[in-house]
Amino acid sequence: MSTTRFVTSDGLPGLLAFLSQNGRRVLVPVEKPANKRSVVYEPWSRGMPFTLEKATVPPKAAVLPQCETLVSYKKSKDPENPERVTMSLDDSIEAQPTVVFACRPCDARGFSVLDRPYLQGPFADPYYKARREALTVVTITCASGCNTCFCHWVGGGPSSPEGSDVLMTEIEGGYVLQAVTPKGEELLAASDLPDGAEQFPLAEAARKAAWATLEPAPNIKGAPEKLAALFADTEFWQSQTDRCLSCGACTYFCPTCYCFSITDEGEGLSEKGGRRLRSWDNCMSSLFTREASGHNPRMLKAFRMRNRVSHKFSTYPENWGAFSCNGCGRCISNCPVCLDIRAIVLAALNADQATAE
Repeated sequence: MSTTRFVTSDGLPGLLAFLSQNGRRVLVPVEKPANKRSVVYEPWSRGMPFTLEKATVPPKAAVLPQCETLVSYKKSKDPENPERVTMSLDDSIEAQPTVVFACRPCDARGFSVLDRPYLQGPFADPYYKARREALTVVTITCASGCNTCFCHWVGGGPSSPEGSDVLMTEIEGGYVLQAVTPKGEELLAASDLPDGAEQFPLAEAARKAAWATLEPAPNIKGAPEKLAALFADTEFWQSQTDRCLSCGACTYFCPTCYCFSITDEGEGLSEKGGRRLRSWDNCMSSLFTREASGHNPRMLKAFRMRNRVSHKFSTYPENWGAFSCNGCGRCISNCPVCLDIRAIVLAALNADQATAE
């Protein structure tokens, strides 16, 4: 059995204090005071209130910020030859050691989904790589499923260790922490928490009980082929997305969407400097694929939804051998018109049967 530790319920602030040592930034779920309905990740500081509720937004920004500077530049004139201008570039990467605390297993698996294209492709992204290597993920296992969660459809579950360094499971009186990676082993070994071997069977029982709350998952292994076969079926995609508003909530709340845009901006009217930015973008936006000529190959929202769903359940699996959806359900719970990606996938799987009938 891997390294285990036990922390009492009232010992969590002390655990966070330990995690914040050595210059580490600790991101914790925090209820926003404006409406008490949003839970977001914010840097922890001593005495700061936090929650262990599932966050409204995923912790994806820890490795892929909503907006980041890739390179900045400065222009300067040679004082001896004013007509000569030199340019200096700064492409240094900010990668502060960071701990994401109390994210859910689906969110931890989201990091694994991002790792494949950003780290395992022909070219590793240096900005993402630096942040990912500086990241430690402490995940809290789920006590039960909910009506929008479908992590077990796509290979996960309420106690899935994928993407986590430490799994934290609530039992009576506190939490059992289990290291699942060498990074997690090192972290727990450096703490002064008591050994959790005695409590570990209780954690295993809690995890088993959480699995028992889930409805049986349908077999969606055939989804990649079915969706590929329906790619040119415009009628199918229009029927599935008629009420879509193209608002993009499904992408911005998604732990595994990684589309971005690159923009350049100058500093001031003199334009003596500037920077190149990478920002999250939204494939459900009608402007996302508009070309410089004005042509847009995905003018219809049905085509944009086709791209989104097919990427998660067809083209990404074709390239990487796994679904890129982690089943967190945020695209369902945050959709203003209640579109359900599960329904689209099931409709694709049953398309032949529906046609026959």
